[in-house]
Amino acid sequence: MCCLKREIHSVGEESSLQPVTIAMAFVYFEKLVLQGRLNKQNRKLVAAACILLAAKISSDLKKQEVKQLIDKLEERFRISRRELIALEFTILVALEMALYLPESKVMPHYRRLVQQT
Repeated sequence: MCCLKREIHSVGEESSLQPVTIAMAFVYFEKLVLQGRLNKQNRKLVAAACILLAAKISSDLKKQEVKQLIDKLEERFRISRRELIALEFTILVALEMALYLPESKVMPHYRRLVQQT
């Protein structure tokens, strides 16, 4: 799973997402791992959906920026846009719509990301 978190980090930075947004994507991803929702077939799709949801929640993205992010996710993770959009709601439900995370969950990841840069 660490390779996918590296990919999340890398795509987030290339897309100029803030470290806090990338940290949120990590938390979403880890929650889904702990729920047993990942498998070999869907892991890249899930990672991409976590980035997309975190970006939509914590960034003030304009429609064009969301489209560019989806293009990058599609290319980087070799997934289909249609599957990504479809999975977004499934993940929302799996996360119990709890996209706004307590600081205590995000800060450990955030600190690590900031120290790395």
